[in-house]
Amino acid sequence: LSIAADSHCKYIHTNLKFFAMTILRFFFTLLSRWLVIAVGLVRAYLARGSYHGLYYSIEKPLNVCPLCHIPGIVPSSVVLTGFQVMSRVFLTWAVTHSVREVQSEDSVLLFVTAWTVTEIIRYSFYTFSLLNHLPYLIKWARYTFFIVLYPMGVTGELLTIYAALPYVQKTGLYSVTLPNKYNFSFDYYTFLILIMISYIPLFPQLYFHMIRQRKKVLGHVEDYSKVE
Repeated sequence: LSIAADSHCKYIHTNLKFFAMTILRFFFTLLSRWLVIAVGLVRAYLARGSYHGLYYSIEKPLNVCPLCHIPGIVPSSVVLTGFQVMSRVFLTWAVTHSVREVQSEDSVLLFVTAWTVTEIIRYSFYTFSLLNHLPYLIKWARYTFFIVLYPMGVTGELLTIYAALPYVQKTGLYSVTLPNKYNFSFDYYTFLILIMISYIPLFPQLYFHMIRQRKKVLGHVEDYSKVE
């Protein structure tokens, strides 16, 4: 019985180790993808001497990265992560990729920079946490940089959608008009406006969730520093 129990424990340990290594590879892969985007932005800027039009240098890796951020795999709120993923996929594919006129807008660089720095910090945090060797600097950055990066990203996203509105209205992109055999109509222009309005109730939830997490994770350390 003892031998069987030991064998069962070893089996569980092996499976857990395999699972942990799989997740570690997943995090490292995502970290690498966002690092590729960061390096691409820097190289394009150095080559051009200007930040205008940098989106074209990182379009391909950027179109893939939001799809890899899977709710339930990353150790974050499933609802908030799901909202973040959907908004990024939507903005990447349904707005920036579809409306090529906005790709040279400064607002695109604004949200791309915010996303890139945020995800490099996020996946560095997850990777080192899984290795049980988390530097305090990365932990601090994970729960501090969002204070600036989240509003920066949202501002870029909203300005990009706003910049796309005239082109969407002019071309009727993704809109369905009556009459048609399905007796169905859809106005993509109005839909984009509703998306922008949805940021009003949803963004504060995400932002203040992170504020609460920061107090929980870093609060006791900062209180201790004040006492010292």
